[in-house]
Amino acid sequence: MALESRITQEEIKKETEKPIDREKTCPLLLRVFTTNNGRHHRPDEFARGNVPSSELQIYTWMDATLRELTSLVKEVYPEARKKGTHFSFSIVYPDLRGKVYRFKEMGNTVSGRKGADDSMTLQSQRFHIGDYLDIAITPPNRAPPLGPRMRPF
Repeated sequence: MALESRITQEEIKKETEKPIDREKTCPLLLRVFTTNNGRHHRPDEFARGNVPSSELQIYTWMDATLRELTSLVKEVYPEARKKGTHFSFSIVYPDLRGKVYRFKEMGNTVSGRKGADDSMTLQSQRFHIGDYLDIAITPPNRAPPLGPRMRPF
């Protein structure tokens, strides 16, 4: 006798998009690594159990937005509070085939300006507990490097 699932794709999607009750859900420890030169760390800086020294530890939830994370980083780094400071987010995750780490571009925010990626969440980008977040901070007086999503057409 074969069993069939009666759950539709829409029900599955609704299930994953449920808001997190922050009063009842325990936060996760998010390990964040930052640079202030506009470039992300190199993948080899995460090799063999090593991590860069510029670590922030943030307790947050999977529904945390890039704008929310930007605000938390600005609390720690006063120089990043300047209007026009650019934040480029990448997820750093272990490659299961080897002992190396990979980067996945996540999105960008700009201090003092609204942007398309502001409401992007960790969950929507398939962040997994145990992954790291790498944030390249570019001061307002320097042009940020153009990522694939920001290049002019």
